[in-house]
Amino acid sequence: MPVSLRDKVVLVMGASSGIGRACAVLFAREGARVMAAARREQRLTDLRDELRNSGYSIEIQVCDAAKAEEAERLGQTTREKFGKVDFLVYVSGTNVPNRALSRLDVATWDKMVNVNLNGAYYATRAVLPAMREARSGYLIYVSSISGLMPDVSGAAYQAAKRGVLGLAHAVRVEEKENGIRTCVVCPGLVDTEILENRPVKPTADVMRHALQAEDVAEAILAVAKLPERAVVPEMQILPTYL
Repeated sequence: MPVSLRDKVVLVMGASSGIGRACAVLFAREGARVMAAARREQRLTDLRDELRNSGYSIEIQVCDAAKAEEAERLGQTTREKFGKVDFLVYVSGTNVPNRALSRLDVATWDKMVNVNLNGAYYATRAVLPAMREARSGYLIYVSSISGLMPDVSGAAYQAAKRGVLGLAHAVRVEEKENGIRTCVVCPGLVDTEILENRPVKPTADVMRHALQAEDVAEAILAVAKLPERAVVPEMQILPTYL
């Protein structure tokens, strides 16, 4: 039977939109104690108010995932409020229209790596000590199918997302003796705001078949409900047209 998530502490980074927002909503509905973090404060406030009106409570904190000190402060605040961190769900990510190597510059490369990869490490570093102490924890990272196979999403995006896979698998191998599990989720096309950063938008016909943010969030929820004896190291979730 699925494990109950009631009173489990879930830190969701990237909770202001898309998959992260959907995760925060689903975990809250399961009775988890959710800390929702992102850069956009008003989006977080709106999320908290929406859930409160539905009878659910979450905490929010503004955090730029690309800044190590902010991630550290977020981890500390979460522990102070809830006493522990059972799950980290790292969904923060971005892309840019000028993704081709012919247009890519150093500043853009650094931005992509900082948000998509460095941020995942900063978040991991912020929660690992508490998880080690508890000898339990699950770190769930959202990467991309672009991290597994070549496509036109851009060199910086693909390199960073592939790096997230390496990070997740390394953490699992190094920390499994401490009771810590990891999962890296690689979605295909999802109908979220990040598509606005594509140089050419998908056609309406393609979008009709795209995944919804809730589809990926449901998969993450299912992973989180596994008993501690089980782990899903890597998961692909794709639109059925692929």
